[in-house]
Amino acid sequence: MAINRTPVLKRCRQLGLDPAVLGYSSKKSSKRQPNRRRKESEYGMQLREKQKAKFVYGVLEKQFHGYFEKAKAMPGVTGENLMRILESRLDNVVFRLGFAKTRKEARQIVTHGHIHVNGKRVDIPSYRVRPGDLVSVAPKAKELLVIKSALVSNEGVQVPAWLEVDIEKLQGSVLALPERDQIDLDIREQLIVELYSK
Repeated sequence: MAINRTPVLKRCRQLGLDPAVLGYSSKKSSKRQPNRRRKESEYGMQLREKQKAKFVYGVLEKQFHGYFEKAKAMPGVTGENLMRILESRLDNVVFRLGFAKTRKEARQIVTHGHIHVNGKRVDIPSYRVRPGDLVSVAPKAKELLVIKSALVSNEGVQVPAWLEVDIEKLQGSVLALPERDQIDLDIREQLIVELYSK
């Protein structure tokens, strides 16, 4: 399996991302701006937006292209559909509910089988949640230090409107799939659509 081993803060700097988007402290982030002397080409901008989306959600090219094809086949705006698909991944939902500090940590929690969807164990990070799904921490995992520390560090963090969380029970409900304005990421998905449409 391919793994991206580029340091997170370095990659954030390259892509012009705030590390806080990934759950990392922005205190560590460097004030240096990427060195861009020449004007970025149209292709360069499109490629950067795609790399940004792939990096934020931790998806590799083959899977990302598959998501794009699904988004294209769905009714509605392709770019918005793509963002909706990425946002409804189980690892992202676990991160958004505050059960993990970062998306990478959320992915690991899911892979280790610490998450249940509608009472059943799901260990596939790319599993797509649907409206009405109940995402909960497995009973045996409720005392895990990684989840407890995430809850403490995420205290006061706003859960998106399309999700509802019950911290006492360590569970959350998917109220609906997110609308584009409910996804707080600075990604111009239309450029990704243009890139793949060439």
